[in-house]
Amino acid sequence: MNKTLEICEKFYKTKDLSFEDFKYLMDLEDYADLNTYARSLAVKNFGRKIYIRGLIEISTYCKNNCFYCGLRASNKNIERTRLSKEEILSRVAHANSLGIKTIVLQGGEDDFYSLDFLEDLIGEIEDKYDLALTLSLGERSFEDLEALKKLGANRYLLRHETSSRDHYYKLHPRSMDFDNRIKSLFKLKDLGYQTGCGMMVGSPFQTREDLYRDLQFILKLQPQMVGLGPFIPHHDTPFKDYPAGNLDDVLKILSIVRIAKENVLLPATTALGSIDDSGREKGILAGCNVLMPNIGDEKLRQNYKLYDNKIGTQVENSDDFLDLEEKLKKIGYEISLDRGDYKEEGKYV
Repeated sequence: MNKTLEICEKFYKTKDLSFEDFKYLMDLEDYADLNTYARSLAVKNFGRKIYIRGLIEISTYCKNNCFYCGLRASNKNIERTRLSKEEILSRVAHANSLGIKTIVLQGGEDDFYSLDFLEDLIGEIEDKYDLALTLSLGERSFEDLEALKKLGANRYLLRHETSSRDHYYKLHPRSMDFDNRIKSLFKLKDLGYQTGCGMMVGSPFQTREDLYRDLQFILKLQPQMVGLGPFIPHHDTPFKDYPAGNLDDVLKILSIVRIAKENVLLPATTALGSIDDSGREKGILAGCNVLMPNIGDEKLRQNYKLYDNKIGTQVENSDDFLDLEEKLKKIGYEISLDRGDYKEEGKYV
């Protein structure tokens, strides 16, 4: 057994990876064995089926000023728009007509979407459809999160972006609260959400030590989902001149996360497909088991640009989803339209 496989096997069995071994894996030029090991764990747990999450972007308004994001509040060059309840419900109906059983409502931190608004919206979705509902609407009060869970929200995605306090404040203004971000993730788990965290790979000022801390954070939080992808600069942000994250690094950390938690729901993100035409397929071959095609409203898809050159902004509604089946066949996988709930110890939670 070569060194790469020895490290993978030890990490899989003990869930303990030294920084030296982490660095060894991340520095590999040929990391095929790492990807193969992780992929075998994904196939063991999910077969060759890829869960689909229908992504519906609902707002380009955001009150925050993250230095990397095209939706940042101080960006005056973006066309701001948000969907009404009726427009959101129309997209949910569209997802249902495609047979998609999980939808993700994603937007900037937009106070327009009050608890009352979301109560009405979720209530109608619950009444009309048998769908798993994922929210990705940023930080909200713990009271809101508890109320939304009781109403029927099943899952919540809140990327931590970095688990290093120093690095966090190199990516975000001091008006944002690192501690609240981290506490929110643990609160989501306490409330019974299927909880997703995640980070950018290759973000400005990120070190190998930062990425290692992120891995340790994932091991501590034990999320049901992890969303990670490359940093990609946006031309209207302070980080416009920084290089994008490296595809190879993303594929390596995806495999490491799969080994860390073999049953985690791990998307091959849109950002992966944005830096490489086959990026999402390569993500699946590195251990991913989820895809999140954009099935949202055209006016949002064309303006919801967290970073430059984002795929799916110009295609017609559903084309991204309908195109995935053929792409997956080419690498020996198929779409699963099951809800794709997190499964632990033989039980769905």
